[in-house]
Amino acid sequence: MGPESNKLGTQPVKSLLLSLALPAICAQIVTLLYNLVDRIYIGRMENGALVMAAVGICAPIVTVIDATTALFGRGGAPLASIRMGEGDLPRAERYLGNSVGMLLLSALVLTAGVLSFQTPLLRLFGATDATLGYAGQYLSIYILGTVFVQMTVGMNYYITAQGFAKTAMCTTMLGGILNIVLDPLLIFGLQLGIRGAALATVLSQFASFVWVLCFMASRRSTLRIRKRDLLPDPKILREMLVLGSAPFFMNSSEGLLNICFNRQVLRFGGDTAVGAMTILFSVFNLILLPVEGVAQGAQPIISFNYGAKRLGRVREAIRLNILWTTVFTVAATTLILLFPEAVVRVFNQDPDLVATGAPMLRIYVGGLFILGANSSFQQTYNAMGEGGKAFFFAFYRKIILLIPLIFLLPHLLPWGVSAVILAEPISDTLTTLTNAVHFRFFLQKKLPVPGA
Repeated sequence: MGPESNKLGTQPVKSLLLSLALPAICAQIVTLLYNLVDRIYIGRMENGALVMAAVGICAPIVTVIDATTALFGRGGAPLASIRMGEGDLPRAERYLGNSVGMLLLSALVLTAGVLSFQTPLLRLFGATDATLGYAGQYLSIYILGTVFVQMTVGMNYYITAQGFAKTAMCTTMLGGILNIVLDPLLIFGLQLGIRGAALATVLSQFASFVWVLCFMASRRSTLRIRKRDLLPDPKILREMLVLGSAPFFMNSSEGLLNICFNRQVLRFGGDTAVGAMTILFSVFNLILLPVEGVAQGAQPIISFNYGAKRLGRVREAIRLNILWTTVFTVAATTLILLFPEAVVRVFNQDPDLVATGAPMLRIYVGGLFILGANSSFQQTYNAMGEGGKAFFFAFYRKIILLIPLIFLLPHLLPWGVSAVILAEPISDTLTTLTNAVHFRFFLQKKLPVPGA
């Protein structure tokens, strides 16, 4: 084992989590800034509100790409960490090799599928005659970078799993900063419009892809990609699919949720409400990025020490994860509730969009304050190899609660778009409370306290 792996089992948990979480959070902040700047540039294009809506319509396809990456990346990386904690490096490398092979295959399938059925898919996702052209221009270029996105993000999970948080941070920061630089040059400088925004993303992801490949081939990496491990091993693949099913579902269902929300707000509020919905999605996801950063820092600590049977270190990492993420989401929710108009104006100055989006945003984040704890519960299940539990609560939140409420509440409450949006905080709150009860019993069983 390399020095980065050794410190996972020896360094004090609080300082270790800080050293792993801070680089991850910094990387997520760069991603946040990139998404913010990207939306700002797009919003300031000619017909900015329509272009913003068009990008939102493409979101379901983007989330499916992210979900497939999570299926094979997050499905394998925690298992590799556990095996490293057990001292079984060859098996850890088999998870990496199988992940890489499946990521390459899925990228090819997704790219071919979207290019073949682009227009019907965009119509299905809520594109109108006014937004279809913009959405098609963006998607036809963005989808060509699928292989770079999947390989970069998927292998970055394995870099984090080895304890190389700063290297993983550089992967994300390289793509994010390059994207921020390229956006104005391509959108306005070369006058490529929305095509320029998509091309900037593809070029940035390619640069990050090259960076990740170079690191994984270097002497610093404990895990190596070996040709013999690229072919799927049925047993390895089955373990990865079980554990990756929860993050896959959580990400892919975001696409379904985007469709449901977009179609309902289009029905009750028109294209302006769809544009506002894009901003709501962006704000919500941006707030959860630092939460994801803390979870990324905690995952290798939890997985490695769980494999090494150092349960006290596992308990401490979980406690700090829940505490830090909850404090952050409470603070972020408070600021958004106090200044919703200012948040919307960051993305677009259109008076109609601000007037529509501000009250929608205030309702939408109503359950965000405790969602940090729920995210920590979910990440812990995955870090300890319990993908089935994470999948259940993801399914419970989105399929059992959220999607039915999106369509049911407008019929029960005479509030139009506001009734649609109210589905989000209701499902977030109910899921977190239910999950908290189960999580307590889960920890008592998996991490018993000596003498208790």
